[in-house]
Amino acid sequence: MRIDEIKYSLENLKHRGLRSFLTILSIVIGIASIFALMSFGMGIGEYIEAVAEEAGSDKLFIQAKGIGAPGTDDNFFLLDTDVDFVGKINGVKEASGVYMKTAEIEHGKDKKFAFIMGANPDDMEFVEETFVIKIDKGRTLKKGDMMKAVLGYSYQFDNKFFKKAIKVGDKIGINKEIFEVIGFYDELGNPQDDSNIYITFDAMEELYPETKDKFGFVIIRSEKSEKVSELADRIQERLRKEKGQEKGKEDFFVTTFEDALATFSTIIGVLNGILLLIALISVIVASVNIMNTMYTAVLERTKEIGIMKAVGARNSDILWIFVFESGFIGMTGGILGVLLGYVISATIGGVTAAAGFALLQPVYPLYLTLGCIIFSFSIGAVSGIMPALQASKLRPSESLRYE
Repeated sequence: MRIDEIKYSLENLKHRGLRSFLTILSIVIGIASIFALMSFGMGIGEYIEAVAEEAGSDKLFIQAKGIGAPGTDDNFFLLDTDVDFVGKINGVKEASGVYMKTAEIEHGKDKKFAFIMGANPDDMEFVEETFVIKIDKGRTLKKGDMMKAVLGYSYQFDNKFFKKAIKVGDKIGINKEIFEVIGFYDELGNPQDDSNIYITFDAMEELYPETKDKFGFVIIRSEKSEKVSELADRIQERLRKEKGQEKGKEDFFVTTFEDALATFSTIIGVLNGILLLIALISVIVASVNIMNTMYTAVLERTKEIGIMKAVGARNSDILWIFVFESGFIGMTGGILGVLLGYVISATIGGVTAAAGFALLQPVYPLYLTLGCIIFSFSIGAVSGIMPALQASKLRPSESLRYE
């Protein structure tokens, strides 16, 4: 009866308590690592999908070639006439230039540097949709808001950006000029974006007169019927000719929102893949430990196997007992590994959220939990097959004489 065999297997695992515990522990470490890493990877994937859904797939960007935050390369700019030119290209619904600079921000005695964005107040709905920002408190910018600013999420809390939180109606210094805070945007999920400051074109040109009508970054919305990848190529070609630049030597590039997200997803995917590979190595080591444990168990129980065969146990019964034991070790390690992985990922998620990285939050779909447990059980069972085969092939006469 299988029930008797299960009881027999569990008794043997209990009898080898310390060895079973250490073998299970090796599985726990590997599965916990896999569970935690995959929960964060899936969480980032959901975040990217949510951003893509909110921003829409009809967005394109023009920015300088090279590295650095978009719009911060002082050697590159697009004139107001260039933005108008792009806006008239077939397939473009609207285009808006954006100023982006680094500014010194003052609040009380605190001074820090942050990115400041100057946007056309007439295009604020378009800008907010593109950058997936929504008003949390106060209001957005509108025409005539000369010395007013909307701040990122982090400014609302003590010790997030400044020592003391800022409220709607407070005054801050931007490059020594006094601005009134009229609103705050909702949390985006990373400290840099959540510390951005938004002001109008006129206010930006007051702070940086030399940048008037010289945009470092352009956002574009395509017509609904357009394929954004084809439109990006068309804008690249038309603008290159308009600026009189050679093909391949442009000082700018046009990218789609989907391309930007795909690049980010690829980077995250590579990092997750490397970390997951490291975790899998620990699982392989654990499977070797299970195999070694089961080989030792076969040697220790050779006489028992002989007795069981002498009283009628079949090879399949012996095989099943040892495969069950190794599978049980794997499954137990998997369950404990999932629990440990949950504790680890939830703790790290809480720490990252407190640090301002709300995008780095784990998710726990049911298939991840079941998948990890089934995977660990399978690893255990497969690791026990060879020792189990060896046990099942022992001859009763030889087993009973074994010392």
